[in-house]
Amino acid sequence: MGLLEQLAADYGFEDVDSLLESAMFDSVCPGICTTPGCRYSTDVEPDQDKGWCENCERGTIKSAFVLAGII
Repeated sequence: MGLLEQLAADYGFEDVDSLLESAMFDSVCPGICTTPGCRYSTDVEPDQDKGWCENCERGTIKSAFVLAGII
């Protein structure tokens, strides 16, 4: 399972398109840690590409929009 698919599942969506559509008009966006094996997810700014992961303590959280190549 890829990061976007994992993020959609974490937030209770059936697929990535539903996740992105839901977040389109919100001020925050789901984000996920890109460190292998971590997969911590949290709400971040839509353009976040180096957010702080509270689990592995690194700046490796990316928003769903960044991962999808929208931003």
